Amino acid sequence: MKKVVITGSNGLLGQSLLNLLLQFQEDYEVFGLARGENRSGRSDFTYVSVDLTDKLNVNAVLERIAPAVIINTAAMTNVDQCEIEKEACTILNVDLVRWLTEYASGKQTQLMQLSTDFIFDGKQGNYKETDMPNPLSHYGLSKLQSEKILQDSKVHYTILRTILVYGSVYDMSRSNIVLWVKASLEKGKKITIVNDQFRMPTYVENLALACKLAMDKEVKGVFHVSSDSLLSIFEIATQIATTFNLDPKLLVPISSSALNQRAQRPAKTGFDLTKTQSVLGLPITNFAEDLQNFKEKITYDSI
Repeated sequence: MKKVVITGSNGLLGQSLLNLLLQFQEDYEVFGLARGENRSGRSDFTYVSVDLTDKLNVNAVLERIAPAVIINTAAMTNVDQCEIEKEACTILNVDLVRWLTEYASGKQTQLMQLSTDFIFDGKQGNYKETDMPNPLSHYGLSKLQSEKILQDSKVHYTILRTILVYGSVYDMSRSNIVLWVKASLEKGKKITIVNDQFRMPTYVENLALACKLAMDKEVKGVFHVSSDSLLSIFEIATQIATTFNLDPKLLVPISSSALNQRAQRPAKTGFDLTKTQSVLGLPITNFAEDLQNFKEKITYDSI
């Protein structure tokens, strides 16, 4: 049985990973690490409340567990907040990864890190794993720095870069684009949506599956995970409205410059998914079918 630690187990991906891995309890002994109470709604795994910004605390917990795999889903991901609170962002997004790497050094532990399309400047799009990063924000820089820590180490690392993750779990601490657009339109609210930023949205259940495949196959290196649909944020919102039978006329297109956001965003990202499909064997899906699957899941969960 493989001991698996999920840091940030209260988050969207963390809870999704718990729900996936705990279907295979004969294969994995799962440990969830996060701050405060267990918010997953599950008690069939070992939960450890830990301050992930405290190196000694983190290391003591890991030494006690001695995991075969660490999946680090903990991060500060609010891009504008990272620009304002750079030190807090660096501690969670960079320092924690350094501590996890130091723990895993010299051990057989596989260390899996989640990264982002925001390490790129958005001038090219359709990025391969080998393309040159050039982050435009402190958030993007912090995630790139964490990648470099792993790549410069001798640990068995796996980096999964992803884009605009959405989904729903038992106890949500924050929203995401699909839930926000859906909730706003259900209330009849007009919302402004940028029409000059292009992304490939990622359904969290597909991302969780990518983590499991990377763990089971014990792969090393960098992999890109997203849907294969490159859409403007406005087109994404329109697709959400269509899928949930809501009024797309409430969506108002706006340019990025008019938003005056604190952190600069890349204009066009999107991934080349060839390596992920061939090495991980992850099925490539489009946004429309993922969104329909998500709709059916939340409809079923609410019954």
